[in-house]
Amino acid sequence: MRLCTTRPGVRRAWTVELRPQPGGPILVCQQCSRSDRLLSGTSARSELLAHLARHARRDLLPTHLRTCQCHERGCSWHPRHRGCGGPIRLVLARERGGRLWRLADACTACAAATSQAAVVPDTFINAATAPPAHADIRRKHRSPRGPDRQTRVREMLNYLASALPTETGPAARLIALQCALRMNDSAQVRLPLGVLRSLRLEPATDSWRDLHQARWLCATLPTSHSSARAVVIQLLDVGLFAQCPARPDRLAAADWALRAACGIRMDCAPFSQLIAMCIKAHTAPESTHGTAEVDQLARECGLAATDFTDALDQLTAAGHISSWSVQSASGDLYWTLTEPGERGCEGTTRR
Repeated sequence: MRLCTTRPGVRRAWTVELRPQPGGPILVCQQCSRSDRLLSGTSARSELLAHLARHARRDLLPTHLRTCQCHERGCSWHPRHRGCGGPIRLVLARERGGRLWRLADACTACAAATSQAAVVPDTFINAATAPPAHADIRRKHRSPRGPDRQTRVREMLNYLASALPTETGPAARLIALQCALRMNDSAQVRLPLGVLRSLRLEPATDSWRDLHQARWLCATLPTSHSSARAVVIQLLDVGLFAQCPARPDRLAAADWALRAACGIRMDCAPFSQLIAMCIKAHTAPESTHGTAEVDQLARECGLAATDFTDALDQLTAAGHISSWSVQSASGDLYWTLTEPGERGCEGTTRR
C-alpha cells in the first residue's frame, strides 16, 4: 500500500503590484486573471491590502497543512540566516518602495529575516463572526479574548513597522499606536487631549504632519482657541481591520501602552518612551527578564540597531533597565528591568 504524498493545492503566497500610470496606479495581481484596475492615489495602498486580505480569507488552510512558502522558493525573499524553524506565520512584506506587496505563509525564522515585513496576527484568520439576530443583546461582563495586552501591543508595533515609512519619528509612532488600538468599526478615533498630554505631545506638531503625508490618517487638529477636548481622526489604512478585532481588548492594550510609555521619567522624550514601552511589551508579565532579536526591536521603533543600543545605555543610566547585553553569535538581546509590572501614569484614560 502506497501512502498518498500529494501536497495541498492551495499555495498560500499572494503578490500584488502597483504600476504607475498617467491616470493613477493600476493594481496587478499575479493570482487573478483579470485584476488590472485603476486605483485612486489616496487609497491605492488600502485597496491593495484589502485585495490581499480577500485572498487570505478565501484560501484558508488548516494549520497543520500550512508550509513555509519562502523555504519552498529557496528562501529568496531575505538574506541568508540560520535556517528555517518555528511556527508558520502569515507575513506581509513590501518591496520596491511599496510598489510590490506580498502576503505569504512563512516560518518564524524566515519572517524575522525578511526586511520590511510584519507578521499578521492569527486574529486576522480567526476573526469572530457577527452574533445571530436572536442573540441576547443585554450587556454582560466579558473576558478578554485572544492574546493579552502586551501581545496586542507587540503585534501592533510589528504591523506599524511595515505600514509606516521607515523615517517616521518616535512621536508619530506613539500617536499611530494609540490611534490603531482605539479606532472603532469605521476606522475613526476620538483621541482625548489628555492622552497627548500624558505622552508630553502637542496636538499641532510635525508628528501629525508626518502621518498626514504618509496618508496613514486624516485628522482635524484643534486650534489654540478651540474648546475641543479630543482630536478627531480618520484612519486610512484598511490593514488595521485585520488587527485585534475586539475593541474592548484593544482599548485595554492602548491603556497598557500609555502607562508603559508614561512610566519614563528620564527626559520625557518620545524617543525614550517608545523604546521603554517596546522593551516592556517584550517582557513577560510579572517578570523582569526578557529576550528578543535586537534588529526586530529596533525595527519596531524605526531605529538602526546601533541607535537602539545607545538608547538602552541611556535607559540603564536613568535606572529603568538594570542590565542588558547582546549575544554576538545570534544577535539576541537580553535585558533585566529594574522592576516588574507597570508604572502608573497620571491623566491616562481609555476613552
